[in-house]
Amino acid sequence: MRTVTRIDEVRAWRREAGAVGLVPTMGYLHAGHVSLVERARRECAAVAATIFVNPTQFGPGEDLARYPRDLERDLALLAAESVDLVFTPSDAVMYPPGFQTYVHVGAVAEGLEGARRPGHFQGVATIVAKLFNIVQPTHVYFGQKDAQQAAVLRRMVADLNFNLRFIVCPTVREPDGLAMSSRNKYLDDANRAGSTALYRALSAAREMWEAGEYDPDRLREAMSRVLAAEPLARVDYVSAADPVTLRELDGGAPAPSALLSMAVYFGTTRLIDNILLEGSEAG
Repeated sequence: MRTVTRIDEVRAWRREAGAVGLVPTMGYLHAGHVSLVERARRECAAVAATIFVNPTQFGPGEDLARYPRDLERDLALLAAESVDLVFTPSDAVMYPPGFQTYVHVGAVAEGLEGARRPGHFQGVATIVAKLFNIVQPTHVYFGQKDAQQAAVLRRMVADLNFNLRFIVCPTVREPDGLAMSSRNKYLDDANRAGSTALYRALSAAREMWEAGEYDPDRLREAMSRVLAAEPLARVDYVSAADPVTLRELDGGAPAPSALLSMAVYFGTTRLIDNILLEGSEAG
């Protein structure tokens, strides 16, 4: 495995690499990231990963300074997965002096996380576009846990004509249902126990959907009831939205599919999760 920090080193490697699967990360890797690497390894001749805590996707007061970092551990994990190249640039490499060009994605980035974290998706889209340009992958892999991020980047790929396959892989969960996330390490024991409420809320709504209840208002109410029963949970939002546009569904008619998502605070830690529902009678 080669570990490089300069753009010219990546491009020199790329010329010899053939079909490349790219897994962009912010590091502090877990089994969810490993699942993306494993999928890339199955489908591509070479696998590249990036580790970069991107400052432009963090807003004022967010956790940029304390975001978990352990590069040595991450590199050992990626080496064990036979990753071919790891790109670990500095802030100065990705945002050199005078940098002023950003990628703005429209309506799909404006609700949910976008409404609560202004500028977040501009930062995400900009850094990912730069990584695509640097690595020139044929395949890219992201996780379903960050569903809005996936929707935003899929829109960017289509609109800017990136020549690659955009692949979203299933969320990887702990045995009790909590979606794996680098931020889970912030949770103390009590909040870790309470955090299972997210998946329990999503599961309650999914059971209703599978039983034939497609009214989005009732699905939101079901999720909210489960979260309200957990005293440590402080709800930011609960959503039932169109999976492509991310517009909130109304109760006028059943939808053929729905993305159920939520953001919930446990102490100072903000967790997100979602599930995709498909196959209502409207479909």
